[in-house]
Amino acid sequence: MRSLIYVELLNALLNPVRHRVEEIEINNQNLARLFCKMIPAYCPFARDIKILGKTVLHIPPLCKLNPLYDQLMALRFRSLSYLADICGEDITAYC
Repeated sequence: MRSLIYVELLNALLNPVRHRVEEIEINNQNLARLFCKMIPAYCPFARDIKILGKTVLHIPPLCKLNPLYDQLMALRFRSLSYLADICGEDITAYC
């Protein structure tokens, strides 16, 4: 019961931030490039721990634990789309 209250409180605090990130409009090439550089395309925390060439431990990507993960990925996608569709820029360097 108490943990449910904490989850609801966290969601109440994060929902305004989520909405602000979702409302960001990409209409500037430099801003789009900045977002593409700052938001990684993949989770940088996934690791395989190997000993003598054998994997003994796999640490899964923890990005899904980030409460803003979906909004940030959508922002990165909008930035990439803007650069490719509107600006005609080659986006392979950001992928």
